[in-house]
Amino acid sequence: MPQSDETFFRQFTLRICGSLEIERSLWECLVYIRNFFPADELVLTVYDPSMGAVVVVATADQDGGVVHNHRIALAPEVRASIERASGMPRVRTLENAEADSIIRPLALAMGWPPSGVMVNRLMIRGHYIGALTVRSEGAVYSPENARLWGLINEPAAIALANSQRHREILELKERLSDDNRYLQKELRRIAGDEIVGADFGLREVMDRVRHVAPLSSPVLLQGETGTGKEVIANAIHNLSPRSKEPFIKVNCGAIPETLIDSELFGHERGAFTGAISRKRGRFERAHNGTIFLDEIGELPIQAQVRLLRVLQEKEIERVGGTESIRVNIRVISGTHRDLEDMVVRGEFREDLYYRLKVFPISIPTLRDRKADIPVLVQYLMKRKSQEMGLNWIPRLAPGAMDRLMGYDWPGNVRELENAVERALILSDGKPLDFSEVTPVDSEAVRRTGLPFNPQVLYLDSVVARHIRRVVESVEGRIEGSGGAADLLGVNPSTLRHKMRKLRIPFGRKAPRKD
Repeated sequence: MPQSDETFFRQFTLRICGSLEIERSLWECLVYIRNFFPADELVLTVYDPSMGAVVVVATADQDGGVVHNHRIALAPEVRASIERASGMPRVRTLENAEADSIIRPLALAMGWPPSGVMVNRLMIRGHYIGALTVRSEGAVYSPENARLWGLINEPAAIALANSQRHREILELKERLSDDNRYLQKELRRIAGDEIVGADFGLREVMDRVRHVAPLSSPVLLQGETGTGKEVIANAIHNLSPRSKEPFIKVNCGAIPETLIDSELFGHERGAFTGAISRKRGRFERAHNGTIFLDEIGELPIQAQVRLLRVLQEKEIERVGGTESIRVNIRVISGTHRDLEDMVVRGEFREDLYYRLKVFPISIPTLRDRKADIPVLVQYLMKRKSQEMGLNWIPRLAPGAMDRLMGYDWPGNVRELENAVERALILSDGKPLDFSEVTPVDSEAVRRTGLPFNPQVLYLDSVVARHIRRVVESVEGRIEGSGGAADLLGVNPSTLRHKMRKLRIPFGRKAPRKD
């Protein structure tokens, strides 16, 4: 290639492939090629064989470049002509665009004055994908002009293909954003934007939510199981500047210990057996948004160390990776456990605890806000009847509300929700009487010799208390005849698994008696 040809090819390629904004690239190319032959306008078109049409992608003239999406239908004989890979020169010159059956539809649609044109047919792997056309009013292009114009066929074809892929990605991104907005709106509609009790039993909670929501400070939600920690976390996210970004929920107690690092921080391909591809973790998915770490007290010590780094350095590292990845996230954590007690027992890192507890919010139990029960019941009856597709409006039987108000609801709002759904299933269209709800007899509880504390009504609390008493009675011995497992009638491995789950120390971790 002569030096002048090489320079033309290189300079044109730098301009046509220099930006994904194809209209800007075209305009820079137009300014450059005017040094070699007449050029009033550049037109980039793509051929759509499924529609039998030419689509104008972009144009450029002396005023600059413009993106188009103008579709021009072609006659069958014209489509047959331009689809032929052979028999037609790569570059065609015409003294009058309107006199050519192939270019005429484009000239008429674009409103060209009588112009000479050079059409560069853009091919990739033998397939016609479009054309780059230069026109100039009254111009007559020479064979030398056509030869020079033919040099840039490949870079122009690549630029067109890249432009189309870029446009498809932008359209998919916009579609995804639109779908995400729609799904978020639907989730809010299903879950309800209203927090029942916000003006009564949860008033102090919502005051604290409104104070902290506009900031990025970590929040620790403390409350018994079923009090609605996820609802409050969602409210903080929705009232924050991050509301349009992801809200990722992680139940730390539901992920196996062997997989928790991979789930939270992601992994690289080949990091471990079964890691056949790279995986983004929950923290990466929450970038620019909020992550809610529910049951944070169940997080293993190893994962606690890595979480501390996220809070301190704002970066993560995938399992098996060496590259640090910056993340911009707001961390909200929730627990029903006493983290301070876990810190004392060495089960939770003290430095992590104070990082998470920047702004603690304590969510009251349902028994501590019984004034909210009537409005909660009405809300749940309406929502559950809609979910179940009932064609009647449920009503309460006489005395039903007194029965509900007399119960202490150890399972909190979640237990109330289940009770409403169960009553609707059993009602058969009759008023809901909640006959299965039995108010707590505090006198009967006192006769057991235990203090009246609703927390002892949890099954796990009762089981843990019983296991501790049995283990203490045999001085910590688990196996063998007369050991704790033998007395309880379970396999020693099963007992150890249960003790780990209930955070009951045994073996070397058991407290020593002096």
